[in-house]
Amino acid sequence: MKRKNHNNRQVELPNFCHLGVNLRIALTVEAALVAGVVARTSDALSFGAEFIELSALAQPALLLTLLALCATGHWLRNQPYQLGIGFTLAIGVGVPVLATLWLHPVLTGLSDFSLTGVAVFSLLLGAGVLAYFNLRARALSPAITEARLQALQARIRPHFLFNSLNAVLSLVRSDPRRAEHALENMADLFRALMNNASQLAPLEDEVALTRAYLELEQLRLGDRLLVTWHINKMPGDALIPPLVIQPLVENAVYHGIEPQPDGGEISLNIYLSADKVHILVRNPIATEVSHHKGNRIALANIRERLMLHFDLDAQLKLEPLGAVYQVHIVIPYTRERTQPAPAHSHRR
Repeated sequence: MKRKNHNNRQVELPNFCHLGVNLRIALTVEAALVAGVVARTSDALSFGAEFIELSALAQPALLLTLLALCATGHWLRNQPYQLGIGFTLAIGVGVPVLATLWLHPVLTGLSDFSLTGVAVFSLLLGAGVLAYFNLRARALSPAITEARLQALQARIRPHFLFNSLNAVLSLVRSDPRRAEHALENMADLFRALMNNASQLAPLEDEVALTRAYLELEQLRLGDRLLVTWHINKMPGDALIPPLVIQPLVENAVYHGIEPQPDGGEISLNIYLSADKVHILVRNPIATEVSHHKGNRIALANIRERLMLHFDLDAQLKLEPLGAVYQVHIVIPYTRERTQPAPAHSHRR
């Protein structure tokens, strides 16, 4: 369950399986350990010895706590917010106390370290971490988040829409059925551009949208544009930020196909591996230099949206491979929407 803050943003517990969340928690624990050791010691030599001893106790306890929170994370996020907070703190205190009972006998240097101290330290630290994530969620109010996402989305080049209109006009008399299908594809693209960019979208919908775009480009480029799909292992139900694949393919057409008189091939490979969704787009590197310079705006667009949705769990790699240019996106495989999705209608 989630609750709304004064900005009507859905506030929920963080996803304890995400790398960014775990990294922030680990850094907070380390900072708290350093502060605690500084308060207990008076010289550098004793600081080093006690910090090593404390770390030997804290690191296994932290790892076990993060594993427990990740394992129970889906259940915790489905509880009422306040109840989820309570269960999270119970795990955050109980696991370190149990780990201390297990490890403390072998750590002779911490003879004056008590279970009560571990429990109080864990409770205060856990409450502080949860307060931080709550404040972070509040800071990302709908007005700020949606404005940033819509601004990023608006930077996607509209040139293909104008090119497509010209291509459709050329077909209206000679092939009206094909022109009608092309207009339906354009309607899908416009609908995607106007949709709420803060919502994650099913991967299969993004692939369908990319197909619609490529069909429009093939009206204009004809045999110069070849497309190869490798999507047999694609998890169609995976959720990704909207308009991620289509801009990559648009870049591939604009920078890899258009400048070359003979055109070339665009390859898309989408698959699931170890709970990660991999999206690879390849296009030939143009041999002729023209007005087609730079694709950093669209790539920066995608990189920032991936960060907004997945934090450090998402990767975007640019890899020139000889005569081929590859963009490789890796995102966690998730089917859980962090916000309720709007009603979605498909064209029949």
